[in-house]
Amino acid sequence: MMNRLVFPLIILIFSCSLAGAQEFTPKDFDDFTTMRIGRGEPIYWYCVGEIYEYPSGKLIAKVEGIDTARVVKAESGPTKKLQLSRKIFFYRDPAGGQILRQWNGKKVEPIAYPYQKITYELKDGRIRATVVQGKQPRVQTIESAGTFHIRRFGSTTIFSTPLFLDLPSYKAYENYDFFFNPKATGSAGKYQLTWNRRGSLPPFFGGGDSVFQLVSYRVDRYRDLPESMREALESDGRLWMSPPKDLAEIEELQKP
Repeated sequence: MMNRLVFPLIILIFSCSLAGAQEFTPKDFDDFTTMRIGRGEPIYWYCVGEIYEYPSGKLIAKVEGIDTARVVKAESGPTKKLQLSRKIFFYRDPAGGQILRQWNGKKVEPIAYPYQKITYELKDGRIRATVVQGKQPRVQTIESAGTFHIRRFGSTTIFSTPLFLDLPSYKAYENYDFFFNPKATGSAGKYQLTWNRRGSLPPFFGGGDSVFQLVSYRVDRYRDLPESMREALESDGRLWMSPPKDLAEIEELQKP
């Protein structure tokens, strides 16, 4: 079952819409999408973080997870990329590190998306993205706007987007910073991410205000994920060991 908490990389959808914001060049678009989803073979964003009660600062749980994705070449071009992905994030005990399955008698569920289909497009100097997710009859097509910035520090390009979410059932502030350093060695050095969120705790943790922080890096082979992540996937999340292989698989996952 999908945890309703919006989570890093779950819905990364944006447009560069703020007046005066820097326009994206075709190279910027290629750099970002190559970092985000690769060039065809599966890639894996490995993520670790913590969720804290606010304002006490009490550590509620640690988090470990992945976002695995691939680009569909036949549906992509210089200004458009189609991403097929899925992601799962496990809550872990802050002391012992084991996967949390209960909290004060309530079932703890991982944040798990069996699939997402995301289209990125470059148009008029802006990056836009549309995400499709869910099962019939509730398959959702979602577009959302935020402000996306490019900052350059030496050889590193930082793609940043702050999101101010004010929905009837969900209010939060989130910020993504993707770091691209073409001079680094290996994808784990070239491609990194930090993410922060201020919003509500999941209901099984009692609700209330929280701060969530996460760091991530990319690897290009499943076997390069840390052993703890591979063990969790192979015991509790085998579907998430690789991204959807094609659009036909997503059509099956959309069936009720």
